[in-house]
Amino acid sequence: MMNKPQAPAQAGMAIWLVLLAAAGAFALTMGVRQTMGLFLSALNTSTALGIGSISLAFAFGQLWWGLTQPFAGAVADRIGTGRVIFLGVVLVAIGTIITPLMTSTAGLIFAIGVLAAGGAGMAGPSVLMAASTRLVPAEKRGLATGIVNAGGSFGQFAMAPIAIGLTAAVGWASAMQWLGVLVLLALPAVFVLKGNSKALAAQAAASSGTKALSARQAIGQALATPSYRYLSLGFLVCGFHVAFLATHLPGVVAACGLPPEIGGWALAMIGLFNIVGSLAMGWAVGRWRMKSLLALLYATRGLAVLLFLLAPKTPAVMLVFAAVMGVTFLSTVPPTAGLVAKMFGTTNMAMLFGIVMLAHQVGGFFGAFLGGYVFQATGSYDWVWYIDIVLAVGAALVNLPIREALLPRQTKVAI
Repeated sequence: MMNKPQAPAQAGMAIWLVLLAAAGAFALTMGVRQTMGLFLSALNTSTALGIGSISLAFAFGQLWWGLTQPFAGAVADRIGTGRVIFLGVVLVAIGTIITPLMTSTAGLIFAIGVLAAGGAGMAGPSVLMAASTRLVPAEKRGLATGIVNAGGSFGQFAMAPIAIGLTAAVGWASAMQWLGVLVLLALPAVFVLKGNSKALAAQAAASSGTKALSARQAIGQALATPSYRYLSLGFLVCGFHVAFLATHLPGVVAACGLPPEIGGWALAMIGLFNIVGSLAMGWAVGRWRMKSLLALLYATRGLAVLLFLLAPKTPAVMLVFAAVMGVTFLSTVPPTAGLVAKMFGTTNMAMLFGIVMLAHQVGGFFGAFLGGYVFQATGSYDWVWYIDIVLAVGAALVNLPIREALLPRQTKVAI
């Protein structure tokens, strides 16, 4: 009798340990990755490759981060999350540490685009979100994804000032290498987020007398679902917006004639206010229709960009704009992940959410690349902002036809 009252408390502690591990790992990998834009100017000065060439390396990183996630998710679903996270963290550290040693576009693509970005994809949201939804009760999944997503935002908020301080103290090259070392603090999460969804799917199939869908069947079912395609299209626009800001916001600040430190603080403001947005969105999931939340977020982005273009470019305006962008920055992730889980269950969620993340990063490639290309060609970022407004409106509209329902073929095997 003495042990029964402790069971709920122990279960609660286990849930929070899972969320702390996932959010902490995401904070470190995302934090380092999202502060790389602070080093763009220094890389250009050091290598003399030109902003366009360096932006190509960052853009490839956006694409590769997305490409790794469906495969990392599929492997995590089958052989275990912990092993995938371990490899990912190590690759992020190696890629970040060797980046200052690269002197060619190919070298930067390899360090930033292949190693660091690929590692961040392995230890990224598709794997971490799927592990969290698998290890927490169904009624807490919305809040769980919000907390994990807020971890990535906190990482950006914390890492930007750290990167600025390290750069002032030891120079940009050593600062980047120290950030690579800091990523290794995510390794303890490997021991908490172990396990995979294959065993759970087998248990569910045995209890229901049905057979779980294979990875190929799950992908085929998802791609044949119009709502899944609409969701992916909207998330592609999110990737364009996020990658452009993460890579080029310091450049936007400089183009406005503001001090360089405003760029670092603008990135930090995005991270800080995205914590608020992520937690609020995690709370809102389950209370309102997720497709409506997504439409609201995309519409808010488009309106905020329009107002920013019309406003005077002062430090206060820049920081307020960054705060508004922060609220909507990655708060799209909880309802997007929630819709994937709601439509298809959690059995293949890491893989299916990874495919949606791939669409996100296709948009990210164009956001990072076009930012540098357009600025180099025109001396201004204005045309990128115009494109962003149009895309935001389109993303808001494309989410409206989404149907929020668990598909019949998955009902008997969903967890």
